[in-house]
Amino acid sequence: MLRLLRLLLLLLLLPPPGSPEPPGLTSLSPGAPPQAPDLLYADGLRAYAAGAWAPAVALLREALRSQAALGRARRDCGARCAAEPGAALPVVLLDAPGPDSGPGPAQGAWERLLLRAALRRAECLTQCGAQRLGPGGAARLRVGSAIRDAFRRREPYNYLQRAYYQLKKLDLAAAAAHTFFVANPTHLQMREDMAKYRRMSGVRPQSFRDLETPPHWAAYDTGLELLGRQEAGLALPKLEEALQESLAQMESCRAGCEGPEEQQRQEEEEEGAGSQGGLYEAIAGHWIQVLQCRQRCVGDTATRPGRSFPVPDFLPSQLRRLHEAYAQVGNLSQAVENVLSVLLFYPEDEAAKKALNQYQAQLGEPRPGLRPRENIQRFILRSLGEKKQLYYAMEHLGASFEDPDPWTPAAFIPEALREKLREDQEKRPWDQEPPQQKPLTHWKDVLLLEGVTLTQDARQLNGSDRAVLDGLLTPAECGLLLQLAKDAAEAGARSGYRGRRSPHTPHERFEGLTVLKAAQLARAGAVGRQGAKLLLEVSERVRTLTQAYFSPDRPLHLSFTHLVCRSAIEGEQAQRMDLSHPVHADNCVLDPDTGECWREPPAYTYRDFSGLLYLNDDFQGGDLFFTEPNALTVKEWTEAKELLQEPEEEEEMPSRDPAPEPPSRRLQRIQDKAGKPPRVREEL
Repeated sequence: MLRLLRLLLLLLLLPPPGSPEPPGLTSLSPGAPPQAPDLLYADGLRAYAAGAWAPAVALLREALRSQAALGRARRDCGARCAAEPGAALPVVLLDAPGPDSGPGPAQGAWERLLLRAALRRAECLTQCGAQRLGPGGAARLRVGSAIRDAFRRREPYNYLQRAYYQLKKLDLAAAAAHTFFVANPTHLQMREDMAKYRRMSGVRPQSFRDLETPPHWAAYDTGLELLGRQEAGLALPKLEEALQESLAQMESCRAGCEGPEEQQRQEEEEEGAGSQGGLYEAIAGHWIQVLQCRQRCVGDTATRPGRSFPVPDFLPSQLRRLHEAYAQVGNLSQAVENVLSVLLFYPEDEAAKKALNQYQAQLGEPRPGLRPRENIQRFILRSLGEKKQLYYAMEHLGASFEDPDPWTPAAFIPEALREKLREDQEKRPWDQEPPQQKPLTHWKDVLLLEGVTLTQDARQLNGSDRAVLDGLLTPAECGLLLQLAKDAAEAGARSGYRGRRSPHTPHERFEGLTVLKAAQLARAGAVGRQGAKLLLEVSERVRTLTQAYFSPDRPLHLSFTHLVCRSAIEGEQAQRMDLSHPVHADNCVLDPDTGECWREPPAYTYRDFSGLLYLNDDFQGGDLFFTEPNALTVKEWTEAKELLQEPEEEEEMPSRDPAPEPPSRRLQRIQDKAGKPPRVREEL
């Protein structure tokens, strides 16, 4: 009954049909306390599954609003109660004990101080939570880990984009799709949906906006863009905003570390590990969890949505840009303040010390009032205090802690832990720029394989580290590998996807044979031994040639070899708009909106080069092309070809596939139309 009443209330709050949608995802019930985000989300998914698009939008939007309001309330209440008289923990209790620690408060006195402060803080948080969130406060709105992860991955926007599309609100559909895609850049289905939205005449480029951009990232990116245009005066307000918003985001994150969800996580871990101990062990364990969470907030704030790793040294790098920008506009006092703040992180930074000396010389007379930024001083002192306690817990209680900051002074790390931490740091993956490609004459002099000719180089392919080579195999060798693929298919033992529909498009079949599977089939007599041996030999030829051309000074090793056959499904090629394989890079996650490619999982980050060896040319389509970093711009003739094939007006999706695919499944529509001959392509 309560859910029915909530649904009816939200329906009454929806704008009348035909009225303009407010920009973004504004509050549907301003001033009202937030409801349970998990219940709203569940009801929204039920409405979505039933095809009730308007209620689904209302419920999903209210779930997002409630989740955001819950976070703001915790941050504000935490800040307010931390400033309450008598609610702050005594400083002597916050310092980590050590062998040289002097006598503390009288026996039993520390317990009274701790409990009194804790009780007052709890009372303040309870009252503040009830005022902001209604009876029960934050405990009433506790959200499980699965739902928290769904909101973190922005999954509600995946459903919102399709619901908005069904309601003919294409602008908001594109915005919701873009918002989800920013946090999930490897989501192939959403990538295809985004391409469909871009082809709609009713969708403008401005429609693709991130509705969840954290304020500090928005200001940071704008500031960097202005700096890149040599407009330091305009960049400074944005850089200042980015720093303040970064610190505010950390405070919001830290407030969540004391919430019921973090306590729930600890309870789940203790339940799984079989926690033992009494009152003091439990207090210490919970406090360590809180400190670990607070320290993780540094990395969380420095990690862009959709990325796996934080921007290194996020706060110090912002301060460096600030002092340089202030110096460019002639505000040397502010430049000194910011460079002194950098030196708080890195006291021996030669570049910062040189800049400080230069600024002081330009100022002339001494300025004793110039000091580092107060908020940065507070941040560092608090962080170091927490690190000291965590390192003590590592040494004496067996706790775990991964320090997110490279600026932590070595003196804060116990001697017994320094060697192990140093070894862990040295195990970081090798990461450096690959050697520069040698001139073409160097490669020609190698003459590794007779008959191989260079037909297109990087300049002709409009890029770098690209080449088209011909003559690697004889026609007879190509035929032998084609026969190997055919024999393996007839044996029903192909590795890879075993003739199922391609994982990249529903309009093709995809079969693959690895060198190991070919060897196993040859040993069993299912395929010819000569073909399996040739497959192994050819993969080595490709490796040798790639190394000679691109990496003569560094050996290359084979990562994966696949004999692949892609076959078009008859009757499903008419009006086809998708790609056989989406635009991608093997060794990095491509972000088409920023043009950046992030070398991080789930990409195969250990790969350096890819080689494609065609075995036949009796097929249609299957062209290989390179794009610009936005994953959309292809060569001019390809764009012209697509434009000429498109209808003159396209108000809706192509009739073959009229809507973005639902998030939960991919609908496979079979068309019994006479289309082009099926595309069959063999490649290695």
